[in-house]
Amino acid sequence: MTASQKIAYQGEPGAFSHQACRRWFPDYTPTAFPSFEAAFAAVAAGECALGMIPVENALAGRVADVHHLLPHSGLKIIGERFLPIEMTLMGTPDAELSDIKVAFSHTMALMQCRNSLNALGIRPEIYHDTAGAARRLSETQERDRAAIAPEIAAELYGLKILRRNLEDAHNNTTRFLVLSAQAEVSDPAEAERVLTSFVFGVRNIPAALYKALGGFATNGINMIRLESYIRDGIFASTFFYAEVEGRPSDRLLKLAFEELAFFAEEVELLGVYAMDPFRASQGV
Repeated sequence: MTASQKIAYQGEPGAFSHQACRRWFPDYTPTAFPSFEAAFAAVAAGECALGMIPVENALAGRVADVHHLLPHSGLKIIGERFLPIEMTLMGTPDAELSDIKVAFSHTMALMQCRNSLNALGIRPEIYHDTAGAARRLSETQERDRAAIAPEIAAELYGLKILRRNLEDAHNNTTRFLVLSAQAEVSDPAEAERVLTSFVFGVRNIPAALYKALGGFATNGINMIRLESYIRDGIFASTFFYAEVEGRPSDRLLKLAFEELAFFAEEVELLGVYAMDPFRASQGV
């Protein structure tokens, strides 16, 4: 298997990240890594051609580790993908829904299925991972227990699907970034709506952020996201992850970046990529 045929993700086989790889990159072999650091390193080293990394969830919020790993990683964002989070209740091959007394999964998955489990009279039990719960059930073969995991986990571990769409809220979505170590990537087509992601630091002085962002406001640039994070444990050194609509070559965005350079430090471009069509369905 060559690197050009692999896409890296964090988690166990059967995780939502694995499902995202299968959905959007069916010609690549999803390759699991135990941590985000290991997945990033595999792409940077050329062991995998791409990475599929979650950055935020509609209910749980941002994945903080990713903001620290992206800067200076040598990787570029080449796309975004939105995956609806659909929880599946799965049991052993001989189980029926009426047999299930306990459902186990990651704490966030259990929280998202709390009302459905109550209605079914099933007791929740915390496990460290959704896909790991499915794998564990395939090993123990306990007929009165079920796992809550992505549907792909039932296929991988030979389990029976007892109930699809177990989640209480059906608008839960996770956003993924597609990463590449290629030095040069193709620009999005001219007809595409485009996002530009970057990070920057500001000095610990009054109005530093206001001044750094002024050029985006005066040039009419739509800023989709702005998040702060502390780098290297130094509270006086605040960095920001930002996403704006447009290409750096656009005249107005170019002017905004020129003004940013006067008031910010360590500005690093992380990627220029097409918006996922999901955004249009959300009115973005």
